[in-house]
Amino acid sequence: MPTTLTEPFIARHDLWTAEQHAAAEDVLAQLDSLEQIRIGWGDQHGIVRGKALTPRELARSLREGKDFQTATLIMDTANVPSVPPFGHAGFGVEAMTGLPDAVLVPDPTTFRVLPWAERTGWMLADLHFRSGEPVPFCTRGVLRRQLTRLAELGYGYRCGVEMEFYVTRLLDPHLAPAAAGYPPDPPTVEVLAHGYQYLTDNRLDEADAILRILQRTCEALGLPLCTIEDEWGPGQCEFTFSPMDGAAAADAVLLFRSAVKQVCRRHGYHATFMARPALENFFSSGWHLHQSLVDLQSGDNAFASEDAALSPTARAFLGGLLEHARAASVFTTPTINGYKRFRPDSFAPDKVAWAFENRGAMIRVCGQAGDDSTHLENRAGEPAANPYLYLASQIASGLDGLERQLDCGEPVSMAYTAQRPALPTSLMQATEALRADPLFARAFGQPFIDYLLTVKASEISRFLATVTDWEQREYFEVY
Repeated sequence: MPTTLTEPFIARHDLWTAEQHAAAEDVLAQLDSLEQIRIGWGDQHGIVRGKALTPRELARSLREGKDFQTATLIMDTANVPSVPPFGHAGFGVEAMTGLPDAVLVPDPTTFRVLPWAERTGWMLADLHFRSGEPVPFCTRGVLRRQLTRLAELGYGYRCGVEMEFYVTRLLDPHLAPAAAGYPPDPPTVEVLAHGYQYLTDNRLDEADAILRILQRTCEALGLPLCTIEDEWGPGQCEFTFSPMDGAAAADAVLLFRSAVKQVCRRHGYHATFMARPALENFFSSGWHLHQSLVDLQSGDNAFASEDAALSPTARAFLGGLLEHARAASVFTTPTINGYKRFRPDSFAPDKVAWAFENRGAMIRVCGQAGDDSTHLENRAGEPAANPYLYLASQIASGLDGLERQLDCGEPVSMAYTAQRPALPTSLMQATEALRADPLFARAFGQPFIDYLLTVKASEISRFLATVTDWEQREYFEVY
């Protein structure tokens, strides 16, 4: 039946599944108990942007969506416009010209009640143009398209998240006007514990007060938390989660990071997912992504094999991950700072290599013949990565491996001395690798790659224009 303009936006453009329609009814039934509902959208950096709606406006938005500025799309990590706002900001997409309002379409299946904010609901949304077409720069949509491609081959994607981050005690948030530029001055903090007693019970107990609150928060949100671990640095933690399917894992990461930062701040702490904070005695943090494919017909792990450590499907998928690892670095490690993790013998990879149960390799194979939990762990990711792009880059790379039946080669035994290609050592090298690899332009669309490279070029140019402490020490007295 043809649609008419009198139909609500979401129905008119058929933007919801039957599951989302049913979930919307459940949300509406809870509105009387709520005072405010936050609609969030994961931006190009994996940071949640959005609006807080009254219950009445949320009910309307579940029919019509909610207006939202596309101007946020051109901002780099410090909210500096990466292009002149009213110049060529469309990146080849005519509908972006002039940075018009788009429409946030809530996904009611992601609805949560926030345990730390009084009578407050929360849900994610997708970004659409007023024509109903999806905005091609919405990273949740980028991941969804890769999952669809994978499903067409008969596979589902399953992944487990291990996320490292720091919790520090907040001493001074630096809220004077002079400190409120962009980027603003970082807060002054102190450590919760001395650290460097990896996985010790005593260090874990020293941070128990805030970690227990974070645990309860995760459980109240329905996040599948498994373990809370004391990591290497002072106040460094690792939270691990049970395997999740498809986009649910990326949605969970977005919610988890926001929850951790907001809850910590409310209790007088500062949490950071920055890979290598510039604080004395701090160690790098990573995001280790465990992944496998599921046969959609049988439900079996497609990476497992009765007579080998890896099935042919796993070996081809792994071949794709290796083939495109350098270009994928922009997605796994999207910040200038993240590349400071990649050091020899640092528990972070510096080579494009794989190995069995070796934490120095980029891809660590976990499992053996007859093990139905066999999977691949990518150790190159940083905690600040956009989760949709991190996962999408893995699927796109692995799909290319499957379609071309790429050979993953032999494993390494000495990850840091093996004669294998080096991972990029800077975001500058990574963007050049992405520009040179045609896979992601085919998979994500050339406009998206041009767009993302433009945003990253803005961050890089600001970095290169900044005189660092190292330069001042190196040259000011000598020359």
